[in-house]
Parts: sequence; structure tokens; C-alpha cells
Amino acid sequence: MMRIIFMGTPDFSVPVLDALVEAGHDVAAVYCQPPRPAGRGKKDRPSPVQVRAEALGLNVRYPKSFKGEAEQSEFAALEADIAVVVAYGLILPQVILDAPKAGCLNIHASLLPRWRGAAPIHRAIMAGDSQTGICIMQMEAGLDTGPVLLREATNIAVNETTGELHDRLSQMGAALIVRALGGLDTFSPEVQPQQGVTYAAKIDKAEARVDWAQPAAQVSQLIRGLSPFPGAWCEVAGERVKLLGARVVDGGGAPGQVLDGFTIMCGDKAVEVTKAQRAGKKAMLAEDVLKGLQLGACLE
Repeated sequence: MMRIIFMGTPDFSVPVLDALVEAGHDVAAVYCQPPRPAGRGKKDRPSPVQVRAEALGLNVRYPKSFKGEAEQSEFAALEADIAVVVAYGLILPQVILDAPKAGCLNIHASLLPRWRGAAPIHRAIMAGDSQTGICIMQMEAGLDTGPVLLREATNIAVNETTGELHDRLSQMGAALIVRALGGLDTFSPEVQPQQGVTYAAKIDKAEARVDWAQPAAQVSQLIRGLSPFPGAWCEVAGERVKLLGARVVDGGGAPGQVLDGFTIMCGDKAVEVTKAQRAGKKAMLAEDVLKGLQLGACLE
């Protein structure tokens, strides 16, 4: 059993926290991002990790930064063996990285050095990668540059979305960190190679509009890579419609031409949209969306 500081914020981090508790580790404190305004009332809403940690009766902290001496001292005073960091959302200064006896381990959702940075799951699907995975990395000052203790690969399924892959990788990360902590002294950290480095930049909403003139594979990758958030989109009769599932099919015609149902011609082949969401409505299968939406002959 180890005395652990856990640092994470979104849904992706919750299974990891659960796995650490179930493995019998002593979670000295849970750090997450502060509650943020959300919903129609813009009331402060706690993060998924905060909600789960409080349900488990754990000590929860959410400083806005670690620049102050008070926050740094409080962190060090926990006298942790190690910190486990997964999708936390704050840059950790060196004084924090050095505070736990064995430093800080990060769970990163890619096969480093590919897709360092903020959006590795989105970028892997958007790029058409056939494989991705989880790395357990010893943290250092650089952006996801530290040596890797453990890695596990998984194939990206045909037509898999970011949401589906996100859930699989979250479970993989939870299992892998428990394994890493169980044999910490037996793993030899692997320095990341300089070749093959790519950066998973934060998703810009300007990327989300579909260009039907692109090859069908790229259009499908964009739709699946941005599903469920922020959602690729196109305009239908002046209405913005999110496209949340897609597959490449054969077809002929001009880019943007509606072939059959929600099948749209692209630069070479066609893309069949399998799931979509109209403004103010829930996501639905394409066939259900089309019951109240006329696509017309062509989409721009």
C-alpha cells in the first residue's frame, strides 16, 4: 500500500481514482479543478472527480494554482509516497513534482512520444491512426516528455468515436496504474525517443465545420474524432446540425450531394452519417433525425 495524492478532474479520471481506492492505497488527498459555472443557471458545478471523491469521503482540494508558498507547503505536508496525475488541468511546478518521495506519475492517453499534449484521443482518430494506448510516465517539467514506465497499446476500431475510445482508455489507464504502483521498483523507465514526436493541440472550434470536398476518410475521421464534443457540424437549410457518427461508403457525384438518407458525397467516396443532433435536441440515430429534417439535394 502506498500513500498517494491523486490529481484529476474530468470523467476520464474517475475510474482511476476508483481503482486506486479498490487496490487499498491510502489516498491522502484528491486535487481537482475548482467548480465552474455550468448549465442554464450558470451555477458552480463540481467536477466529476470532486463529486466522486466526496462520495468516497476523501479529502478534496482545488487550488487555482500552485504558485503560492501556502499551496506548495500544504501539498508537501501530505508526505505522500507518490502522486498520480491524470487529466488534471494545471501545470505542476518543479517543487510540486519533487514533493512526493517517488515523484509524480502521469497517465497519458497515447503511445508517447506520439500525441503529447491536450487532446490525444481526438487527434488520434482525426489523424486516422490505427492504434493508440496508455502510457504511465514519470513527470518532468516538459510537456509529456518524461520517461515511460509502462505502456499498453490498443487498436482503434473501425468507425470508433472519441467518446467510445475515451471510455476504453480510461479503464485501461486505471488497470495499468495499479499494475505500475504494484511493481514500481521493478520497471526500468524508458526515455522517449526524439523521433516520432507529435503534438495533440487543444481542439479549436474552427476545425469542426465539415468540408465535403475533402476525401471521405478524412471527413469520417473528423466527425468521429469530434464526437461527442465539440461535435463536427454542417448547415442544413440554415440550421447547424452536429454530426456524431459516420462511416465511409461507396458513392458518386459532386461533393456535398445528398445521395440517400444521410449519405453525403465527399471528394472521392461518400460518408454515411449514422448519428446526429439538431440544435436544442438530443443526439439521435440519423434515421430518426431525418424524420423531422429535410436535407435537400446538396449540403455546403
